[in-house]
Amino acid sequence: MAFALLIVQGFWAMAAAHGIGGTDAAFVAATNGPDPVPFLYLGAKHMVTGYDHLLFLVGVIFFLYRLKQIALYVTMFSIGHSITLLAGVLLDLQVDAHLVDAVIGLSVVWKAFDNLGGFKTTIGAQPDNRAVVLGFGLIHGFGLATKLQALNLNDNGLVTNLISFNVGVEIGQIVALSLILIVMTAWRRTALFERTARGANILLMLAGFVLAGEQLAGYFLGAG
Repeated sequence: MAFALLIVQGFWAMAAAHGIGGTDAAFVAATNGPDPVPFLYLGAKHMVTGYDHLLFLVGVIFFLYRLKQIALYVTMFSIGHSITLLAGVLLDLQVDAHLVDAVIGLSVVWKAFDNLGGFKTTIGAQPDNRAVVLGFGLIHGFGLATKLQALNLNDNGLVTNLISFNVGVEIGQIVALSLILIVMTAWRRTALFERTARGANILLMLAGFVLAGEQLAGYFLGAG
């Protein structure tokens, strides 16, 4: 349990770095024309520090042992968030950032609950996780889109910069998942895994509820 708590705390510590702010925000807002390399870097940085996205992916791969399975689910997630990231910005689809991030928090809750066998116990059926991961991928993509929309991007070079940002997100996702898999593979090889897996998913669920609660509080209280 302590090992699992350290993992969650590690992601939680990155919360302050998540988002696009400071000099990064100033650079993006001032960009006029295609500038793919910096946007690729920003996309990778955003995903590597994206504790909410990574917590969901931890839940998704938690009980996946074959690389083929992991690749399938990560691909479904990538397809989903790529669609709504690009469409959200290019089509100027306005969605309240607090509500989107609240659903992202609930996606962590959903997957942890599923890992605990909650759906089989409560409704006697197992949701198709491929469709679930794709669907939540679409929501996570809107979360990425809202971060960029808040910066009032210049239309000049927008498509190139968005695609570069999205490619960066995929690179960051691969890097982060590789590190996560190294840790989880080592954990699975210990006797602790079977004894702590349930507790780890309970912690994931609690983290998801906290993330969702913070965003809902921000929405209803009008926090920035």
